[in-house]
Amino acid sequence: MPDFLALIRRGIRLPPAGWMLAAMLAFYVLAGLFGRDPWKGEDAVHIGTAWHMLHYNDWLSPDLAGRAFHEPPLYYWSAAIMGAIFGGWLPMHEAMRLASGLWVALALMGLYYAGRELYGQDSAAASPLLLAGCAGLLLHAHDAQPMLIALAAYSGALGALATIGRKPRLTGGYYGIAVAGCLLGAGISPTLPLLAIAPIAWWLSPDRPKALHTLAIGLGIAALLILPWPLLLLWFEPSRFHGWLATELTPLKTPFSWPGAGRFISLLPWFAFPVLPLAGWTLWTRRKDWRAPAQLLPLAFLIITVLMLALAYYPREIPALLMLPSLALLATPGALTLRRGAANAFDWFAMMTFSLFAGLIWLSWSAMALGWPEKLAKRVVVLRPGFAGQFDFSDFVIGLAATAWWLWLIVTAPRSPYRSLTHWTLGFTTLWLLATTLILPWFDYGKSYRPVAQAIVQALPANHGCLAERGLTDAQRASFSYFVEIEPVSITTSAGKACNWLVVVGETRDELAAPSGHWSKVWEGNRPGNRKEKFRLFRR
Repeated sequence: MPDFLALIRRGIRLPPAGWMLAAMLAFYVLAGLFGRDPWKGEDAVHIGTAWHMLHYNDWLSPDLAGRAFHEPPLYYWSAAIMGAIFGGWLPMHEAMRLASGLWVALALMGLYYAGRELYGQDSAAASPLLLAGCAGLLLHAHDAQPMLIALAAYSGALGALATIGRKPRLTGGYYGIAVAGCLLGAGISPTLPLLAIAPIAWWLSPDRPKALHTLAIGLGIAALLILPWPLLLLWFEPSRFHGWLATELTPLKTPFSWPGAGRFISLLPWFAFPVLPLAGWTLWTRRKDWRAPAQLLPLAFLIITVLMLALAYYPREIPALLMLPSLALLATPGALTLRRGAANAFDWFAMMTFSLFAGLIWLSWSAMALGWPEKLAKRVVVLRPGFAGQFDFSDFVIGLAATAWWLWLIVTAPRSPYRSLTHWTLGFTTLWLLATTLILPWFDYGKSYRPVAQAIVQALPANHGCLAERGLTDAQRASFSYFVEIEPVSITTSAGKACNWLVVVGETRDELAAPSGHWSKVWEGNRPGNRKEKFRLFRR
């Protein structure tokens, strides 16, 4: 107890190291993984796919609500294993979402070692803190998301290639695992930058024969880890293999798009904040030494990644995650060498911004749970019709603890080049924890398809037979499969045409109309908070 009281009085030590750094990063990784349903979109799709793999014991290839899902399997393996291990203590979707926490933790770890190798021990902690502080990563890091495997692979590969030529066997092993994990987790396109950066890393190495040895070991290990899955898939399910391969190669056959590269770069001012300006500051202060491996390796990897994204992906947030590891690594020296005025301004901005938004979250919680202030409480119901907030003591205690932690951090953090960065990353994390604790029920109420799935299954008789669908998205089909174990078949297939029950979704009268034939409407409803998107259940 005296040691604990001394810690409270002394405050956090900067730069953070050892268990303190591990605890800070664990706080980031775990905040927001729990307490909510699979949300519409990617979260529902990937949790539904992992649940299907575990529930039906079909481990060779992913299925989405009973249909072939031509994606590599590693994320679904990891999520299904997490579900099998922790599903008895947690809701299955929360247990499966722990896989995202695992891959994010590996990404942060890989970037720590990359920062230590390139910039020294005192700078190492800044690299994972910068990655965790990126505005664009926060939500996706706590969703079920296979691209997180590529994020971990990029960070791990940068950590390995930073030591190329010095520890051939160890570095080669890490590099090979990163390449294999990326291909088996995110596909062929995200793996290409990991291969393209290898010659540059070899050229930058002070010992090129050892670097060549390292790359040979790494590529050999990657081949050994990658080949078993596609060969087994080709042997047992050749149609699945060819479907997966065609899906992977299609983006690579499209013309390269310079406007696409520009649109990805245009995401960075907010998506990579505050890493982007700090990376720019690094390049400016080290402009005379830009050819050194510490600058050129992450810069070259960033450029290669942007080129790959412009070739293979439509500009959006999820593939843009792949630009963050190299940017965070490049920003590391800049974050720790800010001039005093800039560092103080960044520090005050972080403290004031997150304190203000924390206060707004507490006010919103009061409106939802206590009904005060009244006008805001009424607005809450208007935005989520039917929502009824309740006081949850455990959420209240967690919110108080998180707020006290934030205030303690503000008061006790010593002056250090790490102070502003620590306030930014941990303030961001604390705000996210408050949001996903105090006002999570309000978000969950409008972002889950659970109410719709349960209403449809209640409207169906026990022996209803097959159910056809028209217009359902992947997220909706995955939600129906996960929540109520119903897997509708498309009305355009022969099996769907034979069904006597049909569920349709749409926003217009034509989209919601019954098909030709003798169909009668049995039920109509919508997801709470979305009055435009309606579901109808028909019976023939």
